[in-house]
Amino acid sequence: MKSTQDAVPADLKLSDFLCFAVYSTNLAFGKAYKPILERLGLTYTQYITIVALWEQDNQTVGSLGEKLFLESNTLTPILKKLEAMGFLQRQRDPEDERQVRINLTKQGKALREDQPETGLSGATGLTQDEFTQLQKSIVTLRNNLIKSMNTEE
Repeated sequence: MKSTQDAVPADLKLSDFLCFAVYSTNLAFGKAYKPILERLGLTYTQYITIVALWEQDNQTVGSLGEKLFLESNTLTPILKKLEAMGFLQRQRDPEDERQVRINLTKQGKALREDQPETGLSGATGLTQDEFTQLQKSIVTLRNNLIKSMNTEE
């Protein structure tokens, strides 16, 4: 017999799904970021790529992809576009020709200083403590989902 905790309610609505809440919130973030990123001439994925390089420059494509949860076949076109825009440069690692290293240019680094406020923490309506706790909870949720997928294989 199933426990009541596992029973699916008969009147289950889309708004009851956690995955939909996360998905629709992601869409809302995208809309909130759009005018800011348009001024910078960047997409959200391009922006987070640059932010990851602000955090740690001179990364390999592989390590950057892991940090961004992107496969190299998705990340490479983003990197090529950012390179064409003058924000970064890609070059083979002289110690291991199989690896491509990514470095921000002066223009890519300057973007950090010249950018408008992009955190949007005020737009969330959350206090700093609520914001921090929610971010930590979402990271825990993501990590648990990834962990559960790895244990099922």
